[in-house]
Amino acid sequence: RAVAKSILQNMLASATRYVYMTTPYLIIDNDLCTDIENTALRGVDVRIVLPHIPDKRLVFEMSQSYYPRLLRAGVKIYEYTPGFIHAKCYLADDTTAMVGTVNLDYRSLYLHFENGTYLYGSKKVLEVKDDMVKTIEESHRMEKKECDQGVVWTLVVSIIRLFAPLM
Repeated sequence: RAVAKSILQNMLASATRYVYMTTPYLIIDNDLCTDIENTALRGVDVRIVLPHIPDKRLVFEMSQSYYPRLLRAGVKIYEYTPGFIHAKCYLADDTTAMVGTVNLDYRSLYLHFENGTYLYGSKKVLEVKDDMVKTIEESHRMEKKECDQGVVWTLVVSIIRLFAPLM
């Protein structure tokens, strides 16, 4: 059972104001991608912070391949410019948060037994929010025009995505 994915999907489904996420990797399946898109499309402020400086180039390129689709749906994507961000934090509406080892990638969501602390109605949720807001302020907001990689790159990424569960 994909417990972490279920928690994220529940956070996305129940959010009414905002969902903020920080993750070093963004290699998600169509279900989770659609859930993120739908959350933004219904007017929730969805923000995802990823590293600007990668630790693994191919994984970085794969993560960036999701940007155009998510940006079209109204998701705000940021890259943390001071360096590599390794935080895995998920926050919704000042009420819920999950902090731990759960990345937004196949291995983390399906294969590994990841750990996370789920916070509900705790004052610590606001401390997580303060940290995430500071992180967003130090990050560059990505624009659609920055993400246009062309037809060839789109084809290459489509082929590479076949191997996403191994990344």
